[in-house]
Amino acid sequence: MEGEINHRFVAVNGINMHIAEKGEGPVVLLLHGFPELWYSWRHQILALSAAGYRAIAPDLRGFGDTDAPPEASSYTMFHVVGDLVALIHTLGQEKVFVVGHDWGAMVAWSLCMFRPDKVRALVNLSVAFRPRSPDRKPVETLRAVYGDDYYICTFQEPGRTEAEFACIPTALVIKKFLTYHDPSPVIVPKENGFAASPDKEITLPSWLSEEDINYFASKFDKSGFTGGLNYYRALDLNWELTAPWTGMQIKVPVKFIVGNQDLMYNIPGVKDYIHKGGFKKDVPFLEDVVVIEGAGHFINQEKPQETTDHIYEFIQKF
Repeated sequence: MEGEINHRFVAVNGINMHIAEKGEGPVVLLLHGFPELWYSWRHQILALSAAGYRAIAPDLRGFGDTDAPPEASSYTMFHVVGDLVALIHTLGQEKVFVVGHDWGAMVAWSLCMFRPDKVRALVNLSVAFRPRSPDRKPVETLRAVYGDDYYICTFQEPGRTEAEFACIPTALVIKKFLTYHDPSPVIVPKENGFAASPDKEITLPSWLSEEDINYFASKFDKSGFTGGLNYYRALDLNWELTAPWTGMQIKVPVKFIVGNQDLMYNIPGVKDYIHKGGFKKDVPFLEDVVVIEGAGHFINQEKPQETTDHIYEFIQKF
């Protein structure tokens, strides 16, 4: 896998960013989530490059081999979108196709909101657009709905989750996340938090190998988790900074793909928002919503061929 994909560093927005790339043709920018890396897109990089595209998957700021500034205030959407706009310029592109998953999807929505001129079309996985609510900060809202033990709420305390992760092997941390296939919200056990032992040994699904887990773990062993956790810790700061964009629509062509077992799809109100007109109102050029039966959150790895086919089917129209 490694040998077939090229790796290099580019200087963007004051940091060094690691990118994985393969192929020639129109650029498709692939944006990963947490706790992930460029490697989450390994299947799509090979397939899209074979289909005549230049597939580029960065390690986002704070992840993998890309620089990780220590402060949470360095992880606002303005920083991360700024990194990508600089990357697009460095690649010599006017516009690119964008595919995002999890946090990468949130970043992609922000890129389309701040710089729609840079995006030819967007395919987002897992996380639907969320219009900014002017009434209440996001973490406060999550606390009100799920309580203090909801994973995003526990992530807010600097150092806490890192200390919990440090009590168990990094490979087990990665396994716990990537094998999570439950549509219910993630509530962190009060005793030991994320370090709590799983009830039974985690058996890897067919789409994930020990080699895959070890690759992720080797990078997080080196970088730590703080960079990735800082995205969550900047949620309320993002809310404050994006006040001028309240009520903004996303004005690029969009396709949305989600697994019916994805915890993000099963958040109260989300299905109604996606299927009953709210999503289309906020994203007027939404062309297609695909719900993949039986698929969980890490859909680009769990259903690689199906996901790639849906991406290709959409972007080849433009």
